Formats: sequence, C-alpha cells, structure tokens
Amino acid sequence: MRLTNEQKQFYKENGYIHLKKVIKGKLLEDVSREYDDLFWRKNEDKTESSWVGTEETHRVSNSPYTVKGIHNLQMNHAVFGKLLYDDDLLDALEDCMGTKNIALHHTKAHYKPPEKGASYPMHQDYPYFPYEKDSMTAAFIHLDAANPENGGLFVYPGSHKLGPLEDFGPKEGSAFHYVDQTKFPIERATPVIAEAGDVVIFSYLLIHGSTPNTSDRPRRMFLAQVYDAHDKPIGGEKAQPGNGWLLRGVNLYRDATVSNRAND
Repeated sequence: MRLTNEQKQFYKENGYIHLKKVIKGKLLEDVSREYDDLFWRKNEDKTESSWVGTEETHRVSNSPYTVKGIHNLQMNHAVFGKLLYDDDLLDALEDCMGTKNIALHHTKAHYKPPEKGASYPMHQDYPYFPYEKDSMTAAFIHLDAANPENGGLFVYPGSHKLGPLEDFGPKEGSAFHYVDQTKFPIERATPVIAEAGDVVIFSYLLIHGSTPNTSDRPRRMFLAQVYDAHDKPIGGEKAQPGNGWLLRGVNLYRDATVSNRAND
C-alpha cells in the first residue's frame, strides 16, 4: 500500500498515520485464528505471565484488570512471519520511514479481555530501545474493531517532535516507562477508531497509550517494531529472537551490528 504525498506529509507532521484495511482476506483470517490458538496454548502452559494495572497505580498484583501479552510471535507460528513480509504493510512502512532497508526489532501481542482489560498510561517507546537515528517505528495491527470503550489506542499528534521526554517509570520502581500523566492526560489525546485489518504506523517518540476495556468485546492487537537496518542502538541492547531479520532491502553492516550486540 503506497502512501500519497498527502499521507506522507501527515505522517511527518503528526508522527503517526492510520491506514484502513491494510491486512485483509485470508491473511487476516489466518492470523486471527492462530493468534487465538497461541494465547490459548500460552495460558495453558503458563509460559508467559500477563501484566495488570489500573489508571492510578499502573501495575498492581491484586487488580481485576489485566492485559495478556506474548512476545516474538513469529517464533510460534509461521503465519506471523508471513504477516511481517506482507508487501502492503512493508510498502507503507517504507514510505513512512523513508528507507528501503527495514529490519525487525521484535513483535508482541496484547490481548485486552472484555470488561476487565487494563489501560496503558501515556508513554513513549523510546526508553525501551533508543537508536542513534530514531528510525524505530511501530506497526500496530488491529485484529478487532477498537475504540475508547474496548481499550483502543490514543495518540498525541505531533508529540514525536518533542524528542525523548522525562521518564517517570523508574521513579516509581517500575520496569515500565511513562511520560508525565499530568502534562499528557489521556483525556486530551486523540482516539484511534479502527476496524479489524487497520494499521497504525507511528514513531517510537510519539506519545501514546490506551484506555481500559470496559465493553463486552475483546481488543486484540499485533505490533511489530522495525527500524532502518543501518541505524544502531545507543549503548547496545540484549538480542531478542528475530532482532535484525531483514524484512526488506539490504543490510550493509549486518556482520558488524551482530558483533557489537554479542559483545554488549
């Protein structure tokens, strides 16, 4: 899916773009089916814990609200790899990122169950994996219709231009990162009203978050974080399964990049 000049300019100015029906047909059906099966298997095996939280405390063990999470889905079923190599998705990412050389950082899925899906406070993804050229970009793929009632995505358009902001997460003794919720309340953010198959592409500097799911519908999402293959992490990072997989283009510095990460 190639973007128009107007869409490219919108992304440049706002730090995100909502694209309709990028993933569709049999691919969407197959991903949706295997997604459900994977979460069932993970819950049965208890191989990856979920996180819980509320608007006030963000993370508490006795909260009735939860979001179930799985990382690196492409390691669990081949259909998620097929999704990552979808030409419509990669065309849109290429146009937003301004590079033909697109490498995978990681994938994850968050499932918000009906009536008790936790919110996620407003944050930037930057603190988790800063890169020299800030090329890190997310593709947020909706597997369900999403709105504020069932825990949909909220964004602050243009906030990527602010650069990295003060990190409030570690001050609360948390491994999670947030911006100042008084300066960037979710009530002033822009909701993304999406349908299944819609994709939101956004910079890792964009301030974003989500509401709790208080509806009778689930909210399922698949997210891929990708970067320019010629960009480099700041200060090194621990390798994840699939990190560095080339989804499109060429990586002229792959051997050096792998060597540097191995030595960190």
